[in-house]
Amino acid sequence: MRYTYYTRGTCSSQIDLEIDENGLIQDVQFTGGCHGNLQGISALVRGMLAKEVIQKFQGIRCGYKNTSCPDQLATALREIIGQQSKTKI
Repeated sequence: MRYTYYTRGTCSSQIDLEIDENGLIQDVQFTGGCHGNLQGISALVRGMLAKEVIQKFQGIRCGYKNTSCPDQLATALREIIGQQSKTKI
């Protein structure tokens, strides 16, 4: 399924994600932010389990900010997993 998450506190403003029914990330695209770095993150997480990405990325900070683009990706994935588990009940 495709999801859109609107980031908070980062240079990127939006993350578009596609995650399959097994929790594998099929695609991630950031809007705004550091284009090269975010392309790298997108390539690295493609094919990974969402839960693994959350464990690796949550809590990463960008400079003086309380969050970062990787942290916002982890936040988006936590919300998506929460939504998916509610629909399976």
